[in-house]
Amino acid sequence: MAKAVVSLVTGLEDPEKVTVAMLMAVGAAETGRETVVFAAKEAVRLALEGTAVGTACAGCPPLPSLMDRFLAAGGRWFVCPVCFEAKQLDAGRLVTGAELAGTVPLWTWIGDEGATTFSY
Repeated sequence: MAKAVVSLVTGLEDPEKVTVAMLMAVGAAETGRETVVFAAKEAVRLALEGTAVGTACAGCPPLPSLMDRFLAAGGRWFVCPVCFEAKQLDAGRLVTGAELAGTVPLWTWIGDEGATTFSY
């Protein structure tokens, strides 16, 4: 099965970039690809309940609807544990489909067949 990884380091300080990244992730998942958003730096906060809120621009879909569509299509979040712990965040608040998983779990998930990647 085809796989896709969307690497995201930006949080709500740039909501348009987050929206574009989530549109790519939703598109991959909804077209049948196994899809992971690998969140690092400020993006780790997006994997917390109630954080990915708002609408980035006129005509942009609301972030909560993109999050819902991504989950409904089987999308998963791998959240950098180093970044997450450095920010002293609560793992009990991770959204459904999110887990603390660093680079080794990501490479294991990608496997030998590779994945299409996008970076934001």
